[in-house]
Amino acid sequence: MTTSSVVELLAQDLNPQGGVFCPSPKAAMAVWSNHPKVYLDVARTGQAKCPYCGTVYKLKAGEHVGSGH
Repeated sequence: MTTSSVVELLAQDLNPQGGVFCPSPKAAMAVWSNHPKVYLDVARTGQAKCPYCGTVYKLKAGEHVGSGH
């Protein structure tokens, strides 16, 4: 079963490597154990799609991931 939802993220929502894990509380998933936890690299292209549930995680318009620490 696929959810095919889209989750918009702020740059601050990404982990230090530029990604997120799915399932995620940002996706409002009721059951966290509905598939294995997978890492999705959002910073590389601005979005990533979970291979298990189809949820797309993408940066909101105007958000940029920088390396200016």
